[in-house]
Order: sequence, then C-alpha cells, then structure tokens
Amino acid sequence: MILLLDVGNSQIFGGVVESPTAPRILFRFRKSTQSSASSDEIGLFLGSVLRENRIDPASITRIGICSVVPGTMHSLKGACQKYFNLTPFVLQAGVRTGLKIKYRNPLEVGADRIANSIAAIHSYPGKNIVIVDLGTATTFCAITEEKDYLGGAIIPGLRISMEALESRTAKLPTVEILKPETACGRSTIESIQSGLYFSHLGAMRELIALYQEEVFNGKKPFVIGTGGFSRLFQGTGIFDVELPDLVLHGLLQALWLNEEA
Repeated sequence: MILLLDVGNSQIFGGVVESPTAPRILFRFRKSTQSSASSDEIGLFLGSVLRENRIDPASITRIGICSVVPGTMHSLKGACQKYFNLTPFVLQAGVRTGLKIKYRNPLEVGADRIANSIAAIHSYPGKNIVIVDLGTATTFCAITEEKDYLGGAIIPGLRISMEALESRTAKLPTVEILKPETACGRSTIESIQSGLYFSHLGAMRELIALYQEEVFNGKKPFVIGTGGFSRLFQGTGIFDVELPDLVLHGLLQALWLNEEA
C-alpha cells in the first residue's frame, strides 16, 4: 500500500493506492494544514484515518509527499519515520519528472503544479495541455505536446477572494461559494456569489485563449480542471475533463519514475 500526501496551503489532501501498477485510489481524506503540528499529531492522525478506512497502518510500504508549505516538512518526515518506519519520497528539485521545465528558475515551480503536470502528460500523451487547479490559489500550467513545462499564471482563489472582500469592507458578509443561478445578483449575497464565480470563469476563459495564441500556435489545448473548486464549473464547457485526484496520480507517477531510476 502507498500513502500519498499533497500538502497545500489550506489542506492536506491524501489518498491510498495499492501499488504504482494498481493506481485506483482506495480512499481519500482531507485535513486542515497546520504548519505548527508536531510529528506525533500528524502520525496519530494518519494512523487513525487509515484504521477508520479499514487499512492497517503496517501495510503502508511507501509514502509520497508533495508540499507547498515548507514549514510542515520536518514534522511530516518525522511522522513517517516514527509511525511507519519509512523515509518518504518527496517530490522536489532534482527528482525525475518526465518534464522539461522551461521556467526561468525551475526551483520556483510548486510541487503541486509539477505533480499535476506529470499526471497530465502520463494520462494524455502527445497533447498540448492547460491545467487549471482551483484551490487556495487558482493556478494555470501550460505544457506542450513535447512535455515542455512552459509556466502559467497564479491568481487568488475563490476563497481568498471572498475573504478579501469580507476583511477589507465594512458591510459585505461572508457567503457560501457556489454556482449562482444568474449573473445579475438581486441581493448583496447573490451579487458577491456572482462576482466570485463569473470573474473566475472569465479569467479562466481569457487565460486559456491567450495560451492558445501565445504558446500553442493557435491550436486549442486540452484543458484539465482539478482542485477543490473545479466541480463548480462543470457544465460550463471550460474543461475537457475534470480530474479531482490529478495531483495524487502525478505524485504516484513521480514515485514510480524515481523507483525505476
């Protein structure tokens, strides 16, 4: 059994698979990211969530981690050592990815963006791809059919945008983030929901169209949606496919690539 952990700014997204050759995710879980959490807190949580899902923690033979929160890594590695007697594979600079990173400074590319891209080129070889990951931030990644990782864009995510409105204005309330029925809100809450949703949809359409012209020579790219808020945009035609587990599959593929090395 392999335990996979994607450590984001807001949440740790985890899953368990049987092996790299049996990549079906048996179950998934989420936990709030706490950079101050100790190795014992993390280890006890992981053991508990495994047992609650009828998996013996002793059956975990490998652990893969990708993280955009450096402050959590010491405790995460300690938890893996103490509670699983394993040294985790960490997706970081210097490991094999199958990508040719064209960023000016490759070290700046987030591990989650790399994991998403690894999964994309593995699942859809020979395609120009744009990945839109709707999490704490909304990130865009452009990858060519030759597996060149070109870069992309980062914009505030839906929740960050909502929290900014709440904290920086005197009278605007916190709202539920959802797909509004109409663009023209008839109340303050509906207006905020409309603004959050349709501004994000417009940004996605604009950036994808710009990438098509700037880096793909006018060819329409294959667009993958992922991340916690991607389901909100189902039915809009913005994505060719919506894959909520993309980052975990990419982390698994990276682990497999580096075991083969």
